[in-house]
Amino acid sequence: MRLETAIASYGEHVAVERGYSAHTLKAYDSDLADLRVFAAGHGAVDTDDLTLPLLRDWLWSSTQQGLARSTIARRAASVRGFTAWLVRIGRLPVDPAVRLRAPQAQRPLPRVITDDGIRGILDTAAERAADGDPVAVRDRAILELLYGTGIRVSELTGLAVDDVDLDRLVVRVLGKGSKERVVPFGVPARDALVGYMQNARRALLARATGAGRAGTLFLGARGGALDPRAVYRIVAGILADIPGSGPSGPHAFRHTAATHLLDGGADLRAVQEMLGHASLGTTQIYTHVSTERLRDSYRLAHPRA
Repeated sequence: MRLETAIASYGEHVAVERGYSAHTLKAYDSDLADLRVFAAGHGAVDTDDLTLPLLRDWLWSSTQQGLARSTIARRAASVRGFTAWLVRIGRLPVDPAVRLRAPQAQRPLPRVITDDGIRGILDTAAERAADGDPVAVRDRAILELLYGTGIRVSELTGLAVDDVDLDRLVVRVLGKGSKERVVPFGVPARDALVGYMQNARRALLARATGAGRAGTLFLGARGGALDPRAVYRIVAGILADIPGSGPSGPHAFRHTAATHLLDGGADLRAVQEMLGHASLGTTQIYTHVSTERLRDSYRLAHPRA
């Protein structure tokens, strides 16, 4: 089977059968397209030409290009999924990527906002919303919900009004892989949502041209569905004045929520379920954050540190 044809068929398979996000599908396409070009340069144009030495040479060439360890690790994962699929459909008798190894991606500790920092952010947001400006009221509800639930920005902007249960204090979220989960939130987030949904949202919806987006929870300044990039701008503008290094997007609120939960004694598996992580290992990064925070406090406060 021609390698180009196989890669195209695999792309259709993962898009339909696996339910991967558009971002993940784009990464797979990019990785395997690069493999195809590299393989062609070495006389390998069919799936039968894929060998472990060829795949190792491809990853080695990636390191020589100066690509990040995380990118190389992703490329290895992409090709392992591809060759395993070729074996399943009978196009390869043996999987050449079974013994393919890539450097472990170095995962930096995520940015976490301090207790005082997050309290200051939310207090400031409440003060700005006090005069009833629809956008300010919306922004307060966004920040409270991001911190109160730890949901992703794509999950936030995908919420419908009917996804929020103000009585039970839960929100229904459609996460990665189209997996649905129910996430709790607290009274401050509920109060912010009530203030937004009762008045501000109606005001924003009235600005919409045409039919608007009547079922969407969070609306833009012109009444359309709120774009994730707009949430990034909102959060980045707020975090610009907050001490701390690292990314300044909405994920900082997700990291902060998870770390504060663990600091408060929450069970790791409960946090995993709340965040929608497929692997417990992904959630464990926040235990490292908590340990680092504890170590920093120890160094500052203990006389024998």
